[in-house]
Amino acid sequence: MATEQLRCACARSDEEIALIANRMRHDEIEMLAASGSGHPGGSLSATDILATLYFSGVMGYDPADAECAERDRFVLSKGHAAPALYAVLAQVGYLPREELVTLRKFGSRLQGHPDCHACPGVEVCTGSLGQGLSVASGMALGFKLDAARDGGEPRRAFALLGDGELQEGQNWEAAMFASHKGLDNLVAIVDSNNLQIDGHVSDVCAVQPLDARFEAFGWNVIKVADGNSVPAVRAALEEAVAHEGAPTAIICTTIKGKGVSFMEDQVSWHGNAPSAEQAEAALAEIDAAGDKLACAGKEA
Repeated sequence: MATEQLRCACARSDEEIALIANRMRHDEIEMLAASGSGHPGGSLSATDILATLYFSGVMGYDPADAECAERDRFVLSKGHAAPALYAVLAQVGYLPREELVTLRKFGSRLQGHPDCHACPGVEVCTGSLGQGLSVASGMALGFKLDAARDGGEPRRAFALLGDGELQEGQNWEAAMFASHKGLDNLVAIVDSNNLQIDGHVSDVCAVQPLDARFEAFGWNVIKVADGNSVPAVRAALEEAVAHEGAPTAIICTTIKGKGVSFMEDQVSWHGNAPSAEQAEAALAEIDAAGDKLACAGKEA
């Protein structure tokens, strides 16, 4: 199946994507509680972005074949948000949902950071921050060269970065390279939740204004004021893939721990898993939100 057909086949409505994101949050809390370790804050902030990327129709893949040759590529540069990636891969169908609770357990395919040799749907091993944009840039350039040789439109590469991760200098080497090569089939999405392990990014080592920084490196920039809004993220992705001549950075302002009120914008939830009691409270809140979404969908 051609790449464009794959993209169209993956498209869902905004309402369906919101429900997918809600199920992902449920699974993330369950797997983190079962593992007793991991990173809930950055996984929850990225959930709506990942759900929208995988189910909006802008990224092509085959749910029946994780190695489909015509697929686009996704790189989770902020590899510690692996629970969100595993959750969306389960929604795609690459993983059984019951396997998610094996996160970080001995012998599991679901390591603390994604392993492309172990888990279907993971394109590259990530975890050492700052490298994902370089890898995605190389993928995008390869797709450009393939298209020049074979004809047709190049496949796309997407990378999800953390704002704290952008303190790593390698990102800006990749940004310079990507704009120089005119990689308009490359989209970098920044999960800008303004928190990292040591506190607020703006206090630890400020990276803002990210729009001006990317623009200075020759990138097209799209700012999303609510990066936890499915319609807003979808509109930005559609605008990004339509842009020609330069790579695009989508800067999504998000809330770390989004969807669990006692985790939201709290640095203590960067890398601490919930207890059984905390998980129960979080799941009750997430499931109540899911019920509201389902009821709204029926009324519509």
